[in-house]
Amino acid sequence: MGQTDSQFKAFIRFILDDMKELREETDEDKRAEKIDRIVDNLQKTLED
Repeated sequence: MGQTDSQFKAFIRFILDDMKELREETDEDKRAEKIDRIVDNLQKTLED
């Protein structure tokens, strides 16, 4: 079963929010952790 347009847009909003938060992060270690979290979440989404 696929996603509706509304569900897909919600998913994109979550990613966009994470990316905006990442852009504001100045601590390089925290930034790397956030990048890893985003990548892991995207990978898990692809595997579902």
